[in-house]
Amino acid sequence: MKNLGVVANLQRAGTEEIIRRIIDWCEQNDVSLFLCNELTDLNRRSGSVVSEADLPSKSDVIISIGGDGTLLATARLIGKSCVPILGINAGSLGFLTVQRPDDLEDALERIRRSEYDIENRMMLEARVLGDDQHDSIFALNDVVVGRSDVRMIKLALYSDDIYTCSYAADGLIIATPTGSTAYSLAVGGPILNPRMDAMIASPIAPHSLASRPLIFSSDEKLTLEIASDTDLAMMTVDGQVSISLKRGDRIGVKKADRHVSLIRFEENSFYGILQSKLHWGVLPVGESPQDESPD
Repeated sequence: MKNLGVVANLQRAGTEEIIRRIIDWCEQNDVSLFLCNELTDLNRRSGSVVSEADLPSKSDVIISIGGDGTLLATARLIGKSCVPILGINAGSLGFLTVQRPDDLEDALERIRRSEYDIENRMMLEARVLGDDQHDSIFALNDVVVGRSDVRMIKLALYSDDIYTCSYAADGLIIATPTGSTAYSLAVGGPILNPRMDAMIASPIAPHSLASRPLIFSSDEKLTLEIASDTDLAMMTVDGQVSISLKRGDRIGVKKADRHVSLIRFEENSFYGILQSKLHWGVLPVGESPQDESPD
């Protein structure tokens, strides 16, 4: 690693201190540092502030400082470059930004020595079909089509142009395995290992007991059609980018032709993160798996 890029959410407490520690480490280890232009006031070197568009081409690794939302924005920023990302958690839950600020210098040293693994995470590509005004939008977590007023929305779902089902609900989430622990999980969707390639369709507050989440192959191309008698609908990508929709609009969602490369250390296993963040599968205090008996 000779060139390090930094994206940060300065609204998060402690972010400026983390950046200053990165600056010090880079100066001590002869690593070129590139900061996004909104971090200009923290810059010590001339020429090391670049635009977001130029950051991926300047960087061997990008550090994303903040919460999961910052990393989701960073994932869209890098485009097809697949520059590895390390998330430093200056937020709260942190399923994606798992690295603690206390371990910052150790993490940077391990990256410099190439002592890390890369997890390639599937992304989604979403676009309003037949709409030349909007380009495709890419999502690491999910694409949500839902209501933008108090009324429920009616949606028809197709897979490879074959009718699958209809929903009367507050909306529908199409999630990646990475996004299976985000909004999709909150509405009752399944948890998938993020290294898988698949898509999850999870209805939001469906008005039918027969509506359940579905898992689709990543080879399938999904289409959602707005069937409501209202023009008040919305597509939201990763909770950050929104496009207004109307009756009859069709939204195409498929596996993207790009992925996100996340830096992971051996202690940051997916199942360990589930246990530490959600207390998933943790037994009551005083019990252990050995206490269970087949008898």
